[in-house]
Amino acid sequence: MSTQTHAPATTGRAAPSRRTHALNDHGRPAAAFLAPFVILYVLFIIGPAIYGLVMSFFNTSLVKPGLSSWAGLGNYSEALQSKDFWSSLWHTVWFTILTTPPLIVLGFVFALLADRVARGRWFFRLAFFAPFILPSAVISLIWIWIYTPGLGILETALGKIGIGSPNWLGDIHWAMPSLAITTVWWTLGFNFILYLAGLQDINPELYEASAIDGAGPWQQIRSITIPLLARTTTLVAVLQVIASLKVFDQMYIMTAGGPNFSTRSVLEYVYDEGFTNFRVGYASAVSMLFFVVVLAVSAVWFAIVRTQEKEA
Repeated sequence: MSTQTHAPATTGRAAPSRRTHALNDHGRPAAAFLAPFVILYVLFIIGPAIYGLVMSFFNTSLVKPGLSSWAGLGNYSEALQSKDFWSSLWHTVWFTILTTPPLIVLGFVFALLADRVARGRWFFRLAFFAPFILPSAVISLIWIWIYTPGLGILETALGKIGIGSPNWLGDIHWAMPSLAITTVWWTLGFNFILYLAGLQDINPELYEASAIDGAGPWQQIRSITIPLLARTTTLVAVLQVIASLKVFDQMYIMTAGGPNFSTRSVLEYVYDEGFTNFRVGYASAVSMLFFVVVLAVSAVWFAIVRTQEKEA
């Protein structure tokens, strides 16, 4: 009686122990491989971010040693009352509005066309993704040449069909749309690849069954493709918004924030205050305020994804 009663309990305790031991055997090598990344992440991401938060409460300057005098919330108050901060934030939002919708729509349309083309599919995949791997400096120089008044290929092309060309990068009304066009052409390949991967996960039998029921190509796109790509679209939209909010390279190289600061983004404002005016403490405060904006966008994305997972 005693043996029959205690034998199963002993086996039940041994099984979790073996599983725990197996997890430890796999967990230690995994932790060892992850350790270099964690160390670098703490040294170059977490550490500077915490130091930046500390500097935002001081009048830190590049030309003075140490953190300098205590400022409290003074830097934050000055930033929130600064017209330059709000104008640069609006320029960043305006650039995001100009670039996000076309990058989502064109990424989806071109991925759909490349997925359905019968021959030369590899060429279209390469053609749309190739600009994305080029450095921002190369892209900027190419488009500066395209936009150059009197010499640019765009003015020449429009002139041949009788259309006058504005001063693309020198006009206060055309500078931001010109930067948006450059960015759409440059970064379209990333969204294109995400949509292409999503299209390849859709079961072809769904299209065959709908074709038997008499559905045309547009009905298939509207009733099958778009609904099944909803999560991909959410991911693309949020990543695109965050990427557009962090714009700096092409703006700084192509216009340096001009003309008349009409294309100066928040990150360029931070750069100007921190490295041109040497006000690192104030620039850190602006960075923290902008971090809150990006964090809010990320929180919205997580909320949307969790809602979609519950409905799935």
